[in-house]
Amino acid sequence: MGINRSGYYKWKSRQGTRTQYELDRECLIELLTEAHKKHKSYGYHRLAAVIRKETGWVFSDNLAHKCCKFVGIKSKVRHYRYRSVGEEHVLYPNKIRDKWNASKPLEIVVSDMTYIKHKGLNYEWTYILDTYNNEIISHHLTNKRGDKRPYFSCLDDLKSKIEEQTYPIVLHTDQGSVYSSRAFSEAHKHYNIIRSMSRVGTPTDNPIIESINGWIKEEMRVDFRYWERESIFDFIDEYVEYYNNERPAYALNYKTPVQYRVEQGFA
Repeated sequence: MGINRSGYYKWKSRQGTRTQYELDRECLIELLTEAHKKHKSYGYHRLAAVIRKETGWVFSDNLAHKCCKFVGIKSKVRHYRYRSVGEEHVLYPNKIRDKWNASKPLEIVVSDMTYIKHKGLNYEWTYILDTYNNEIISHHLTNKRGDKRPYFSCLDDLKSKIEEQTYPIVLHTDQGSVYSSRAFSEAHKHYNIIRSMSRVGTPTDNPIIESINGWIKEEMRVDFRYWERESIFDFIDEYVEYYNNERPAYALNYKTPVQYRVEQGFA
C-alpha cells in the first residue's frame, strides 16, 4: 500500500487514544459550558473572550463557534425590530447623522431612560453613556413614575465632568418630555453642550443606547436574576461597576470600557 513500516506502527499505536486536538476541544467545550452557565446572554464571541482572558489560552472564534454548535450553546437574549423614521425636533435636530466615531472621551454622549420591574414595582433608570468607549458615566434610579430628578441628576454629573473641558460635547437624546423641556435646556445653557435629538419614534437615530437598553436588561435577567435581589438600587450600582470594569465589549475588541479608555491614554 506504499506505507512505510514506522508510519504504520505509529498509526497502530495511536488506535484507541485521543489526539491532542481532541483533548483540547473537549477542554474548550467544558470551559464554554461553564462560562455559558454564568453568562447565558453571551454569544460565542464573548464567551471565547472571557475564556481567553481567564486562561490565556489562544484559540479562534471559529473553533469556539464549532464547539458551541456541537453542544447546543446559544445566547438566551431576545432581539428587537426597529420602526420607521419620524420627524426631527424643531430646536434640536439630529447632528450626529450616524457619525458616532468619537476620537476622545466626552466628545459624544447619549442619554435615555428605561423601565426596570422589580418586586411588583416599576423603576425608571436614567443613564448617560460615553460613545467613545461605551462607558456609563452617570446613572440614577427612581420608583416614582415621571420623576424628573434622575434626568437632572445625570445632567449635573455630566456638567461636573466637563467643567474644565475645552472642546464642546454633543449630548444626544430622544425627544422625551424632560429632554425637550425648557427647564432642561436652561440647566445647561452656560455649559459647552451641543444638543442633538433623534427623530420621533426612530430608535435607529440613537442605535448605541437603544441597543444597550435591549440587551442590558436581558443580561440582568438571564445572568444575574436581578429580581431575586433585595435592593434594586444596590444591584444597579453593582451592575454598572461590573459593566464598566469587568464586562468585555465586542465593540472594544473585548476590552472593558475602563480598560479601553486607560489603554488609549485617558485616565
